[in-house]
Amino acid sequence: MTTTAPVPTPVVGPSTMRYGGLIVVMLLSFLLVTAEFLPNGVLTEMAASLGVTAGQAGQTVTVTALAGLLFAPTVGLLLPRLDRRTLLIGAAASATVSSLVVAVAPSLPAILVARFLLGAAISAFWSMSITVAARLSSPDRIGRAMMFGSAGLSLATVAGVPIGVALSEALDWRLAFLLIAVATAAVGIGVRVALPPVPPAAASSLGILFDTLRRPGNIGGMVGHVLVVLGHFVAYTYVRLSLERIPDVGAGTIVLLLALFGVGGFVGNILVGLVVDRAFARLSVVGPLAIALAIAAVMLLPGSLVVVAIAVSVWGFFFSSWLIIVNTWVGHRMPDRLEAGGSLVVTGFQLAITIAAGVGGILVDATSVQTVDAIGIALLVIGAVLFGVSLRERRSVRG
Repeated sequence: MTTTAPVPTPVVGPSTMRYGGLIVVMLLSFLLVTAEFLPNGVLTEMAASLGVTAGQAGQTVTVTALAGLLFAPTVGLLLPRLDRRTLLIGAAASATVSSLVVAVAPSLPAILVARFLLGAAISAFWSMSITVAARLSSPDRIGRAMMFGSAGLSLATVAGVPIGVALSEALDWRLAFLLIAVATAAVGIGVRVALPPVPPAAASSLGILFDTLRRPGNIGGMVGHVLVVLGHFVAYTYVRLSLERIPDVGAGTIVLLLALFGVGGFVGNILVGLVVDRAFARLSVVGPLAIALAIAAVMLLPGSLVVVAIAVSVWGFFFSSWLIIVNTWVGHRMPDRLEAGGSLVVTGFQLAITIAAGVGGILVDATSVQTVDAIGIALLVIGAVLFGVSLRERRSVRG
């Protein structure tokens, strides 16, 4: 089958890792994710200050995810020739403006517009992250380079959001967003200084995106990716309900267990990042199965606090490293279609979050948290099977 799309070429990276640039990418990831989820921690204060309900204030997170879903598959198409370093600088600038508006806006509608801008910035960052990683690393270490961006995400979960919440309680929730804005602007300058020019990879048309999906094994892998993320979020969104089934559990114990999830994720990013380039095929199957087993342990053995603690840590270990695994799969399987593959990965991620948010609440109200966990387990297992099948299909690169 022929196509009129331009012939794509692989992104050529250096012979060694550019650690300075990778650290800047990690810092930008850290700040973007902290800004994305900070409203979860300051929801009560934000709602009271704006004179709205907590549910209305919670839409500040929903609109960010919606923007991500809309922009992930289109950012490369809208700006096909723009240097990707410049695009990351633009993402940092947009995120800075977003946090500044949130810090000073008197009404919810203005904040929602600002949060939509943040979602577009986050989508641009993650869609281009694999192309940037390839430019900052040697071809056989693209997974290790991806580890830095993913580590920023984990750090935001473990430290960034809690620090923001602590600042909001000690001072004011608006000040927390103001500080994030200042830090993001500084990191944006760091992107310009530390990163080399990053020429765009081929993602100049919807035809290239669909052609990338049609390659043997790719559509099965991408569907598997969506199911893995969906299975996780269906269960994790209501993890507190699952943990409350532990006999005599208190709020402090639940906080500690959730912290173990974050710590497990941070450790997973480092350890998986060191071996992922050699082991991504096995990890793409083993990871989802390990998450499914961990959720099953939480669901079936709530009477053992030790088992639940270990299970939550394993869950965090493998899911927080999932983005590294799936992007390494893209990098090794389709080096000539990095932006197309990266855009599809981010689109699938946002699609799964949107479905989980819409369907999960209905399921947990209509049935029980155990049923929701069981559905999450089934989705993870199916996702692992699809990845296993996709890896057996012949690799193909077409122009």
